[in-house]
Amino acid sequence: MTDISIYFNPISFDKENYHQDQIGGFVEVFNDEFPTLNPGSIAIIYVPENRGSHSKEAQATSSEFRKSFYELYKGKDWNKNFYDLGDILPGKELNDTYFAVSNVVAELIKSNVLPIIVGGSQDLVMGIYDAYAKLEQLVNICSIDYSLDLGDTEKGADSQSYLTPLMLKRPCYLFNHANIGLQIPYARPQDVKLFDKLFFDICRLGEFNSDFRKAEPHLRNADIINLDFKSIKASEVFSHGSNPNGFYAEQICQIARYAGISDKVNCLGIFNYIDLNAISDKLLADILWYFSDGYFARWGDFPMGSKAAYKRFTVVLDEGDYTIVFNKSNKSDRWWMEVPYPPKEGKKYERHYLVPCNKEDYDSAMNNEMPDLWWKTYQKLC
Repeated sequence: MTDISIYFNPISFDKENYHQDQIGGFVEVFNDEFPTLNPGSIAIIYVPENRGSHSKEAQATSSEFRKSFYELYKGKDWNKNFYDLGDILPGKELNDTYFAVSNVVAELIKSNVLPIIVGGSQDLVMGIYDAYAKLEQLVNICSIDYSLDLGDTEKGADSQSYLTPLMLKRPCYLFNHANIGLQIPYARPQDVKLFDKLFFDICRLGEFNSDFRKAEPHLRNADIINLDFKSIKASEVFSHGSNPNGFYAEQICQIARYAGISDKVNCLGIFNYIDLNAISDKLLADILWYFSDGYFARWGDFPMGSKAAYKRFTVVLDEGDYTIVFNKSNKSDRWWMEVPYPPKEGKKYERHYLVPCNKEDYDSAMNNEMPDLWWKTYQKLC
């Protein structure tokens, strides 16, 4: 593994202040010597970079959330390593910070260490995306966000318009983007149309509130989870930087748990975090706990192994001559659909032809209705 310690500043930490069952007594922290990283572990990284933000409160960010997180007790399945690698301080230029983030994330992913980036402005997603580009890996992003963050093509990347510059990069490694929690008053009609044209996915806040199951496949299909802290209801965090509508605290923790338990997710970013009070610190700590608890409890039941581990159902639609194969895990009862991809592409799309879904998608196919997730993926593959 390439030495990434050069990008980090150590933090002040005393393990003796915590009980062995608390996270503070469990975590390995870069406060003197950079830890040796073992595969199958989690690493927290704090990046106080806010130059891409338009918020007046952007400079209020700090790492006080760590104290709230360390005071929590670890879960019963936490039997692997957990690291806090310290802080990546802003570079001379904003692109320098992107470069540091991309190099760190790329090395961690190659070493099977899941990075959790807690940052300032949301355009730091650019650095995370660049890590996957370095690895030449097609990537799915799932954003927990009240807006789509597309912006105008003439403008550079910032916290409210990073996605357009990301998509314009060549070669493009973005295979799919899903948004959970969109509030239509904050989305331009042309942006919603563009998402539909690109066969991207949207689960609006109202849809999520009516049925969480509509969002779960998007979380399970992602490589990167991108969580905008401003998507949380302002009354939940007592923050002037958030919006009157949004996710409740228990909902965002539920999302974090399902994201962590997904076998495919290998990076979490939490951005636009403005810790104006102890409540927001504690909520961020809870989000980190639920994601980590999900990660350490992963089933490992992605349907690629023994056929005895899952059931297969084949549905032939009457119209269009389409055959859809469904896979149901015997461990978790979770569902996937198989989507055919061009043989000439070899292994390029191998990670994307199995699409997470719900039983409702199987029921729709049985009623001779094409599942929306299957059709969108089919269009992108062909």
